Amino acid sequence: MSAKSARTESDGFSAEERAAMKERAAELRAEGRKGAKKADGLQAVLDRIAQMTPEDRALAERVHVAVTAAAPQLAPKTWYGMPAYANEDGKIVVFFQDAGKFNYRYSTLGFQDTANIDDGDMWPVSYALKTWSPEVEKRVVELVKAAVL
Repeated sequence: MSAKSARTESDGFSAEERAAMKERAAELRAEGRKGAKKADGLQAVLDRIAQMTPEDRALAERVHVAVTAAAPQLAPKTWYGMPAYANEDGKIVVFFQDAGKFNYRYSTLGFQDTANIDDGDMWPVSYALKTWSPEVEKRVVELVKAAVL
């Protein structure tokens, strides 16, 4: 086995990570097309959600409804193959990573640095999601509203 092969296998990216990078490259190419529309981003998000496992899809649909209701100014788009929501500058504020994306045991609701959720010198930017409940919905709405203030 060559040194290059060994390095790729032990230190390289996983198949899931490579797939996410390829999805992001395709997204960037699509964004560069003249006339790319907000509707295209919404359709890409809905298509991505439809591809998820039933458990992940149920969570993603609830997150999508909560985010779009709490912050209608955010534009849906995919980001590294994940449903995400961007501000008017096109910067991602919040995203949903389904458990199946990287074979995790839970889905994740994450916030990028453009989100205004700062709380002192340290704060969480990622939340594990296992099930949807009224309490979870309330917390997600609170976080999203704070993120866009």
